Order: sequence, then C-alpha cells, then structure tokens
Amino acid sequence: MPSLERNDTSTPETQRVTQPSPYPYATHLDVRFGALERFDVQELVDACTDRWYNQTLCRVNESVVRLGVVQGEYHWHQHETEDEFFYVVEGRFLIDLEGRTVELGPRQGCVVPKGVRHRPRAPQRTVILMVETATIVPTGSGAGT
Repeated sequence: MPSLERNDTSTPETQRVTQPSPYPYATHLDVRFGALERFDVQELVDACTDRWYNQTLCRVNESVVRLGVVQGEYHWHQHETEDEFFYVVEGRFLIDLEGRTVELGPRQGCVVPKGVRHRPRAPQRTVILMVETATIVPTGSGAGT
C-alpha cells in the first residue's frame, strides 16, 4: 500500500504518493492545475524522465484527469469500487485482463470496470490520459500475484 506524504496545508486533492520499492512508479496525486488554468500537456511530457509517471492534472467534479507517461509493466491489480478510463495520446498501451489483452493506439480509449483484475503495460514510451474518481488508489488492491 502506498504511503502518503502530506504537507501541513494539504488536502486530499494535494496528496503525494510515494510508492514502496516493489512499485517503482512516480505517482503524484496532487492536483497540478486549477479550474480555468490553461496548461500544456506536451510540456509536461517533454520534461518527464520517469519510466512510469502519473500526475493528476485537474479535478472535474468528483473525478480527476491524470497524465501518464509510461513504459514497461505495471502490476496486476483491481479497483473494487471505481471504474478506470484510459485514453492513448501517443504510443501503444496494452491492458492485460484475465484471458485477453486490450490493445490501444493513439486516439483510442477503454474503460476498465470496477472489480476487473488488470495489468497495464506499454512496450514503448506511451502518453495516456486517465479519468477516474479522485479517491481511487492508483496501485489498486490485489497487487502482485
């Protein structure tokens, strides 16, 4: 389970997650941009040096939009109470399910329903957008096995 580091003034929207060593992911749950604030996704992508990077961009009602710059494999997991939407901006993104794999290319998306065990992976550097509830734990439950 990820550990939460909080600043004295943080709220749930500004939490940062630091992953334990089995999960070498850079996951940032702080909301980077506010309403009516223009931002440049490509600028964030260009600055990224992590192999599996996840940054919350903004909040939309009770959901968040997250940017992922990914390469390699995530671990098998599921989200018991939340659906997860993936949209590929560039690259190739695979979502392994028990029994099949969903392959996404640029401008393609897919919803993984709550409770479905899955493993995201990207054979090359891939840029994705995710939409999910603000309360979701990115590493899910049932990690590992």
